[in-house]
Amino acid sequence: MPSPDHDAVAVLASGGLDSAVLMADLAAARSVFPLYLCAGLSWEQEERTALARFIAALGDPNIHAVTELAVPAAPLLGEHWSVTGQGLPAAGTPDSAVFIPGRNVILIGLAAVWCSTHAVGQIAIGSLGSNPFPDASIEFFDDYAAVLSRGLDHPIQIIAPYRNEHKEAILKRFQHLPLELTVTCMRASDGVHCGNCNKCEERRQAFQRAGVTDRTRYQTRE
Repeated sequence: MPSPDHDAVAVLASGGLDSAVLMADLAAARSVFPLYLCAGLSWEQEERTALARFIAALGDPNIHAVTELAVPAAPLLGEHWSVTGQGLPAAGTPDSAVFIPGRNVILIGLAAVWCSTHAVGQIAIGSLGSNPFPDASIEFFDDYAAVLSRGLDHPIQIIAPYRNEHKEAILKRFQHLPLELTVTCMRASDGVHCGNCNKCEERRQAFQRAGVTDRTRYQTRE
């Protein structure tokens, strides 16, 4: 097994604000390998398009081509809203409403296998301080990294550089990036956000709190 390249980092990329900023941030000094999980969720095509568009706009040679990792979610989640696209959490619903069971467990696990065969030792995730889910805590990341390292016989570290920050702080720091090209929406169409779902509300409010011009295209506005 080759020794990990300490200059390389695999970034869990979704096409959303947080992971897009994380890619650009890390690419300033490191070799970045974006990984996207294809699970059959209802919004994935929009995310993949947004991710490709954002990377192309950056034009950063330190960001490599996107690698897609696939595992079907339907056998695991059944008729979950993330698979069917029905009953998506609307604006005003609590953060707990958007929890997808096992999302980070699967994504990080697959990423670790990829890292073990590509001499990469770090996995970066864009989890923020407001993320309340059990698979997004620093304790989980550390424990899971230890298990994966043993199981793969390859040292794995999971880093979450923004875990103690909120979205508005990220927006202020990186407002120079083409953030309007990212997608944080459950019903986006052709890059246009629906404006009515939980994620759209979170995005819009973060821009307002940050005092940063929101260039996102929404179908509806407040």
